[in-house]
Amino acid sequence: SLVSIHTHNIPTEFSAAALAQAKAAKPADLDGRTDLRDLPLVTIDGADARDFDDAVWAAPDPDAEGGWQIKVAIADVSWYVRPDDALDRAAALRGNSVYFPDRVVPMLPEALSNDLCSLRPNEDRACLVAHLRIDRNGQVTSHRFERALMRSAARLTYEQVQAAHGGTPDENAGPLAESVIAPLYGAYSVLAEARRKRGALEIDLPERQVRFDDQGRIAGIEPRHRLDSHRLIEEFMIAANVAAAEALE
Repeated sequence: SLVSIHTHNIPTEFSAAALAQAKAAKPADLDGRTDLRDLPLVTIDGADARDFDDAVWAAPDPDAEGGWQIKVAIADVSWYVRPDDALDRAAALRGNSVYFPDRVVPMLPEALSNDLCSLRPNEDRACLVAHLRIDRNGQVTSHRFERALMRSAARLTYEQVQAAHGGTPDENAGPLAESVIAPLYGAYSVLAEARRKRGALEIDLPERQVRFDDQGRIAGIEPRHRLDSHRLIEEFMIAANVAAAEALE
């Protein structure tokens, strides 16, 4: 990883101004935000994920038979990073975080990327929320966006969510299996059927996972299995991104 980082001149050090700004950042409060801390939003990521930047929730729509309400919450990074400040310039230089099998070179200092902008469970976090309504045919009938304060109910992995949906939840996903996970799959099934009917391109490329031993040596390279829980998050994100594009348009 270090050889690759230096070969491609990936910046690993932040300026003193960017570090100072990140260190001085304070958690956002409720001023100008909707309080969603009682809503059981959950993050669903890979087991090796180090930061959690999106959370999801779904429930049947009481005003539309067969329809669903979906909320997609994204960490509100723009609350801490303003145009052309030290953090913005540092992020522009990098363009994105770079993920390696054993480390991440973050786009922002870890005080933000792994803390205030990471939707960790049971901690108040600033977010931007897409409120979506879909009908029984999987069509988004309305959407709106707002800033909010959330508190993730759990940090779940794709495997945990899939197992819970299949009837074998572990102790972390078990309490959420019926109240949180089942509605997520209910909304996903409607979106997935709409995707099938419109003939959307299905790109399902194989992905490999590098496994290390205790000494940091490569112990194996294995295929990463794709589950419906992966597709669930993808469909929610696509719906939120389309809604964002429509809102901007």
